[in-house]
Amino acid sequence: MASIREIAREVGVSPATVSRAINNNPAVTPAMRSKILSVVNRSRYMPTLSRRETTNIAFAYTGEPSLGSPYDAALMLGMSDRMEQCGFDLMIIDLQRAVMPHETYTQLFMRKGIRGCVLRTTTRTRHVCEQIAAEGFPAIVLADRFDDEQVSFIYADSKKASRDAVEHLLGLGHRRIAISRNLVDDADHADRFAGYREALAAHDIEYDERLDFRLPASRDGGTQLIRRLSTMPLAPTAVYITDPESAAAAMVESHRMGWQIPHDLSIVGFDDGELRYLTYPHMTAVCQDAREIGREAFECLQQLIGSTSRHASIQRSLPTVLAVHGSTAAPRSGPK
Repeated sequence: MASIREIAREVGVSPATVSRAINNNPAVTPAMRSKILSVVNRSRYMPTLSRRETTNIAFAYTGEPSLGSPYDAALMLGMSDRMEQCGFDLMIIDLQRAVMPHETYTQLFMRKGIRGCVLRTTTRTRHVCEQIAAEGFPAIVLADRFDDEQVSFIYADSKKASRDAVEHLLGLGHRRIAISRNLVDDADHADRFAGYREALAAHDIEYDERLDFRLPASRDGGTQLIRRLSTMPLAPTAVYITDPESAAAAMVESHRMGWQIPHDLSIVGFDDGELRYLTYPHMTAVCQDAREIGREAFECLQQLIGSTSRHASIQRSLPTVLAVHGSTAAPRSGPK
């Protein structure tokens, strides 16, 4: 890692000018600031705070935070498994709130003593990930994928397994199959929806928007889903619920209403860990290991931090799988 004097010598400015650029001082022109920060990121320079080298890794949200989700909790747990061995500390940050006017993301991260960041994004804020990558700051996006070769990401592809899940229900004899997906658009839920649509189309079943439910990815969303299904004159016999919390809550609410799972309603959920084994009956689910994704994310981020290339990138796609358990069976009748 270069010193501030070495960076200044390479750019041809004083160390004080480098410091001003890092701290977003308006005395430095935008062109010079960009030139300095490019060298700063390439050299992986990190200013010291309070006379000690910073060891912060950020878990950063580019859009609406989903901090309460089991997926994010499992990711951070997996990251911490590796971080403790390396002496890093975890910082959670909302980029929309934290970035100051006219401040680059690199300047924000340096101001907070952040060495690298894991990014969680939405469809609306993907451009933030691309901007951070363009600045050359070490960062890796989880649960999304990019065509831009500069953007590092780890993505669990759930499209094929989602299609397998709906094919499983069709093979059992279901024809009215609903889907419940997140209100907030992101790549994960878009893939699960695409797998659902593909499976229906392959069996010449027309997509019915009345069976497409956009609900919060939370326990409340699962409860709402079952209550809405109970009011339908011609209810589905099966549903694919693309969020773990919603799926578990839907099974609880179904039991509360006296429905027999899977005979009155077959449920396929999504599982980031081992939630499927905590329901009764055990839940058929599309599965990924979020904790392992978190471990891999930190290991990849370490590689990016240690790289001497400003635009080094890592792009990985991981599989998801369908695990069949007791929450799906041949239809007897729709829920009443």
